[in-house]
Amino acid sequence: MICTVEKKEIEDINPTNILPQTPYWGRLKDQQGFIPNGFEVTISKDLLGTSESDLAKAQDDLLVLIKYITPDFCYAYVPYGPKIEPTFENQGLFLEELSETIKPHLPENCMFIRYDLIWENQWATEDEYFDAEGNWNGPPQTRIQEFRVNYKTSEWNLRKSPSDILPKNTFFLDLKQKEEDLLYNMRYNTRYNIRQANKKGIEVKEYGVENIKDWYKLYVETSQRHQMGLQSEAYFERILNNQDNHKNGVNVKMLMASHDDKFLASMFLVLSNKRGNYLYGASSSDNKLASYALQWESIKTAKQWGCTEYDMFGSAPNLSKSHPLRGVHVYKKGFGGELFHRMGCWDYPFNQKEYDLFRLQEASN
Repeated sequence: MICTVEKKEIEDINPTNILPQTPYWGRLKDQQGFIPNGFEVTISKDLLGTSESDLAKAQDDLLVLIKYITPDFCYAYVPYGPKIEPTFENQGLFLEELSETIKPHLPENCMFIRYDLIWENQWATEDEYFDAEGNWNGPPQTRIQEFRVNYKTSEWNLRKSPSDILPKNTFFLDLKQKEEDLLYNMRYNTRYNIRQANKKGIEVKEYGVENIKDWYKLYVETSQRHQMGLQSEAYFERILNNQDNHKNGVNVKMLMASHDDKFLASMFLVLSNKRGNYLYGASSSDNKLASYALQWESIKTAKQWGCTEYDMFGSAPNLSKSHPLRGVHVYKKGFGGELFHRMGCWDYPFNQKEYDLFRLQEASN
């Protein structure tokens, strides 16, 4: 088995559909107190559990963010990475090898490395974890997850994180379809609301940073309505100002829906290589039709830009009435995408004592 890593400049990371693995994301997080690091990872295919020759290799870039908790200790965070995906049986082995290989390139006081895995959740492919209506009930208890993922590893050191950071469940839309097919595959109510918004004269246009206060007003209203935490207005300015402005990089569009010169809904559409991402959304309680018109315009824009898929970027794992994101799930499901469940965050401790202390504090928070 071969696993090597080499340092790489952040801006030299290759274009990818995975937004949190782009130079853009590294720049954005650098302004939030993270230290971005780029690596080029090379592994032999046998480490992935494929049937190819041991001499065959896979290569990809990896963005790793360093976060200092105190002046004495930090941790490494891999947002939606690595992109290289092993078979289920080799996931733990691969993460163990990668962690040990990358360790010398991290600060000496790095407590652990956390992978926010984009791989499909192992338990989302097994019938016993779905109910009679086809709703996924989620993975089993943590100890059962850890037992399976650590299969084949030498140290049995991989731990399921107390919580997940980036969205673990999402809807993906196939943008290779024609527009009429995209509309046809939506739920009737969603399609109806889009057409009603058009009939009522709701307009959707792209705006620049000069309208960031209009966005933020809607965002604050939405956050208060749903009792969510707030990002600063400056944070959203950075989202717009950090983009790459070319086809192979990351482009950000702030779309806003209005009627009679009043803004009713807004969103950030982030185009990363061949994927459109619905990153943030906000709306007034005055007119719910605007959100449907806004989302449809975003989907069409991503398709016109050349994207082949569209990530709704977060939902509830199922239609449970008790889940706080149930309304979001129903809204996004209406656009006809396929629900996808990721593995979420997994940790590989380097300093067990400090990691356990950090984990205890994180769980209590």
